[in-house]
Amino acid sequence: MLIGTAEIMHITRTLGYWGIAAVIFTETGLFFGFFLPGDSLLFAAGLLAAKGYFNILVLLMVVLVTAIIGYLVGYFFGDKLGFWLMKKPDSLFYKRRYLELARSFYQKHGGKAVALARVVPVVRTFAPIVAGMVRMSWPRFVFFTVFGAIIWVCVFAFGGYYLGVRFPSLIDWLLPLSFLIVLLSIIPGVVGYFKKK
Repeated sequence: MLIGTAEIMHITRTLGYWGIAAVIFTETGLFFGFFLPGDSLLFAAGLLAAKGYFNILVLLMVVLVTAIIGYLVGYFFGDKLGFWLMKKPDSLFYKRRYLELARSFYQKHGGKAVALARVVPVVRTFAPIVAGMVRMSWPRFVFFTVFGAIIWVCVFAFGGYYLGVRFPSLIDWLLPLSFLIVLLSIIPGVVGYFKKK
């Protein structure tokens, strides 16, 4: 059954602040959360905040803090268990190539990868783990983590809120907009794949 705009709105409202925070934490802090739709969830929550379903300031603070904590947990996980993860066989919730993708992204962009990875699905989940594996300087990691989280939350959650206030009818286009966000966020990975080929 296809999910529509009304269903997305209902799910996001039902999740509430804590549910949204749980999704963001899982996607950014735990290696099996790579499939979660962080970008489109933040955008949908921002649009709903424009309609009064969420307080935008509370939403921004909850998501920002959760996104930062998620990366810190990912770094710790990479530092302590990263090499075990590299040896782990592929499974339903884990593919070694995702870790390799994040590693090559990190090698190409250095410290900036921690911030840039926020807007790239899958890489977003594994970038802090790789940073922990290579024992990136903690102060540098924290700086890029906070910087990247602020940009990510502002672009998607506050961006959704701003557009929802300016153009109230956008809420009716939530489903196509969510697909567009997902599509735009995977383009860098696709381009990188074909360049590598």
